[in-house]
Amino acid sequence: MSDDALHDRSDNKHADQHHPSVSTSRAAVSQAANVSTARPTLLTRIGEEFVAWIKTLASAAVYATLIVTFGFQVARVEGQSMAPTLADQDRLIVNKLIYRFTEPHRSEIVMLYYPIDPDKSFVKRVIAEEGDAVKIDRGQVFVNNVPLPDEYVPQDYRSYEDYGPTIIPKGYYFVMGDHRNNSSDSRHWGMVPKKYIIGRVQLRWWPIPTARLF
Repeated sequence: MSDDALHDRSDNKHADQHHPSVSTSRAAVSQAANVSTARPTLLTRIGEEFVAWIKTLASAAVYATLIVTFGFQVARVEGQSMAPTLADQDRLIVNKLIYRFTEPHRSEIVMLYYPIDPDKSFVKRVIAEEGDAVKIDRGQVFVNNVPLPDEYVPQDYRSYEDYGPTIIPKGYYFVMGDHRNNSSDSRHWGMVPKKYIIGRVQLRWWPIPTARLF
C-alpha cells in the first residue's frame, strides 16, 4: 500500500472524528437561540398579565368608590338605640341613591347626620314627615291624631313621656329610635332636615343568621 493511500485514509478518519463535534456545536447554538427567544416571550407574557391585573384592580377600586359615593354605603350600628330591630355591631347596607328620586316615608329606617354635630351619624326610624302633627301621650305616639302602629317596640322598650303636639316643618322629619327609653332622637334634639338624611337602611348583612331586608 502506498504512502498516499495511507495518508488519504488517515485524513478521512480525522475528518470523521470531527463531524460529531461540529454537529454538537450547531445544536448547542440552536438551543441557545431558542432559550434566548423563549425568555423575552415569557417575560413579556408575565408583564402583560401583571398590567392586566393592575388595570382590573384599578377598575374595581373606581367602581367601588362610585358605588360608595353615589349608590350604597356599608355602615355599622353602635349602641342599642334601635334595639331590638338592630343590635350593637350589626352591619348594614345603606341605599344612598333612593332619596334622590323619592322622599323618606314613615316607618323607614334611615341613616342620618346628627343635626347638632354632622360629623356623627345615627340610625333612626322616620316617625313623621313634613306637615304631620306629632304628639306623644304617656309614651303612645300619635301622628295626625292617629296612634302610630309600633308593634316593633316591645313593652319593656317603651317610654312614658309626653311630647308636643308639634307640626313638622317643610323639608324636615321627626325620627326616633325603636328602643324608646334608651334613644337620643328628635324628642331631644329636634327635627332632621332632609339634606342630613344619608339614605335608607336596605339590608342587615351581618350577623349572617339574622340577615334581612328592610
